[in-house]
Amino acid sequence: MGPYSHGTYTSRSGGNYSTQTESHAISGPGVKSDVSGSVRSLLLATKRLQELLKQWSTGQATETQISDAYVKIGEDFNTTIKAFAHYQIDLSDIYSVPEELRVPLEQCLVNEPSPGALDMYMPEVRRALYKLYKGIRARKDVWRVAERQMSLCQ
Repeated sequence: MGPYSHGTYTSRSGGNYSTQTESHAISGPGVKSDVSGSVRSLLLATKRLQELLKQWSTGQATETQISDAYVKIGEDFNTTIKAFAHYQIDLSDIYSVPEELRVPLEQCLVNEPSPGALDMYMPEVRRALYKLYKGIRARKDVWRVAERQMSLCQ
């Protein structure tokens, strides 16, 4: 299988946002894949981002903390995509989620921290996160079957 490209995420350095695209090569049968662990880490990272956004709206979290949380989501997203790909499970329908999340985050963070600013952009953030959850959940049964089949072949 050839190079596997997907996802974007934003890192913050010196006040500027830059979009990075991750590319991964998927290896053969020797690759150890932890779908459960990568999904768990991704879901915890999304929960952390939501908590930080609430804190930001009341001045208790910084833009840098939110940016760092977003980068963590990007990293965990890429790990999750790669873990599912090990079982030849396509998640291309959610490749756009990091970008769909980045846009409202950037729009929100240009405002002064306030509950009103958060309320304006949180619906878009939630839509992106829901798309992510839904996409992963839709593959849960397929992954479990693929995992069983792989373990029988080893």
